[in-house]
Amino acid sequence: MQNTRRRVIALMGVMAALTASFVSGPAMAQGAYPSKPITIIVSFPPGGDTDALARLYAEKLSTRFGQPVLVDNKPGASGTIGNAYVAKAPADGYTLLFTPNTISTATLVLKSNSGPAYDVLNDFTPIIQAGSQSLFLVVNTATGITNVKQLVEEAKAGKLKGYASPGSGSPMHILGETFNKAAHVKIAQVPYRGSGPAVVDLVGGHVPMFWTTLGPVLPHITTGKLLNIAVADPKRSPLQPNVPTLAEAGVADVNVGAWQGLMGPKGMHADVVKTLNTAMNDILKMPDVQSKMNILALVPVGGEPATLGKLTASDYTRYAKVIKEFGIQAD
Repeated sequence: MQNTRRRVIALMGVMAALTASFVSGPAMAQGAYPSKPITIIVSFPPGGDTDALARLYAEKLSTRFGQPVLVDNKPGASGTIGNAYVAKAPADGYTLLFTPNTISTATLVLKSNSGPAYDVLNDFTPIIQAGSQSLFLVVNTATGITNVKQLVEEAKAGKLKGYASPGSGSPMHILGETFNKAAHVKIAQVPYRGSGPAVVDLVGGHVPMFWTTLGPVLPHITTGKLLNIAVADPKRSPLQPNVPTLAEAGVADVNVGAWQGLMGPKGMHADVVKTLNTAMNDILKMPDVQSKMNILALVPVGGEPATLGKLTASDYTRYAKVIKEFGIQAD
């Protein structure tokens, strides 16, 4: 009888231990994150703003976590190759995506069946909006144009016929067509393969105006070869406070900006998302990080994951209408 009671007590102890391991196992596994290297996918070639930022944050995250954080570039098909790769990756927090806001529109501007398919609203877990970038209207000073009103008048008179963009289907292309509609003008897009070639032609006088982020054109604005005449934000940019908004310049309801954000595959554990979000919010407050972002003309944002999720969904809904209306497609 006594032996039986001892066996029962021993068995109860084993069951209790097993129960505790089942309850605490997942929590312990999540608490150990990260326990191996993390890879951040960038869906564009090395050298651009997105790649530079991803490498900056990867370095800081590596120091904070004590694990290697690597950047892997997977360019192609307007970013959809890298995006789809992350969408299909395990949702364990070890494969992430650092992306500009083109993720919201990439599948919308591609020709049918020309790129990998994924659902931008349901196939990703938002982690944090890292920064925002204003889009500006910049002209060659040799045009003699000094403000938006004058630019619109010259466009209506047929003297201004083309604007440069860094590529068909880009936010700048969407902005250019939105501006055309609001200002009642017809200025044709002149698409380039990136901002670099567009800036060369703008400075050379081959194209009169350019919708762009600030970084690629700032050196030429400083030398006086280019003039920044408007920002496509509801408020003036803190990086160019003397430049009026399009609304202030007389063209209302044209607000198109750019942003950069960190995401993962759908289904990531809340604790892992919180760990990454907290780390990134701290990193975005670092003076050296803010200084480097300022060089790239980005304003740090941060905040909760939901902020990025709402922004992505809002951009998708809003720009889908514009893309359909103007038949915008990627090159």
